[in-house]
Amino acid sequence: MRIARFVYRDEFHYGVVQDETITLLANDPLYAGIVPTTETLKLDDVRLVTPVLPRSKVIGVGRNWEAHAEELGNEIPTTPLLFFKPNTSVVGPDEPVMLPDWTEEVSYEAELAVVIGRIAKDVPIDRVDEVIFGYTVGNDLTARDTQRAEHQWARAKGFDGSCPLGPWIETELDPDNLQIRSWVDGDLRQDGNTEDMIFDVATLVSYISEAFTLLPGDVILTGTPAGVGEIDIGQIVECEIEGMGTLSTTVRRPTVG
Repeated sequence: MRIARFVYRDEFHYGVVQDETITLLANDPLYAGIVPTTETLKLDDVRLVTPVLPRSKVIGVGRNWEAHAEELGNEIPTTPLLFFKPNTSVVGPDEPVMLPDWTEEVSYEAELAVVIGRIAKDVPIDRVDEVIFGYTVGNDLTARDTQRAEHQWARAKGFDGSCPLGPWIETELDPDNLQIRSWVDGDLRQDGNTEDMIFDVATLVSYISEAFTLLPGDVILTGTPAGVGEIDIGQIVECEIEGMGTLSTTVRRPTVG
């Protein structure tokens, strides 16, 4: 089932996407369950926004693909390498991202994003499925020059707009064998499969929940395959995950004067 968040007649709604239509839900499905109404709209008549607006946190996992770690000259981690993005970094599909003036080198990173559906702490690996609401597509935009210059990644990974998510949440999906691809202006840049992740989704959720209580709406970015690179102003990045659709992002600079 595909759960979307959207704007219709200047109001925010949730809905179930099926083919070219969307059926409105009675409430936020993360807190009230998936309760369809009888009202249906055409998908072309609504504007999709980020399918989840994290109330608490976005947790990123760095260097979770061996080839990606190697392409940046980094060692392969022996345990998951974690970082945070604030919820102000989250934007939706087709929303332009305004880059900060303190970076000149921003990279795209197509990633599988896990959406948590219930309060979770110290989750055993064999029970991880019980706390996952679904999955969406993420783009972990990274100020690569700042990342290299600073010993921690707060600015490089957490600036406003650095976490595009969308276009919707897929609630029925096997995360262990999914193709992840990205294109820049139509040129294929990344092509990987989640089976090549160093730490799989179940391991990551269990490990993260040992340190942090996970809340409904929290998002975990699970890492990116090799092929990352710089995106220039005006270029379009398309991140696609098998079975979930495509997330499109354009980056811009604020106009001076």
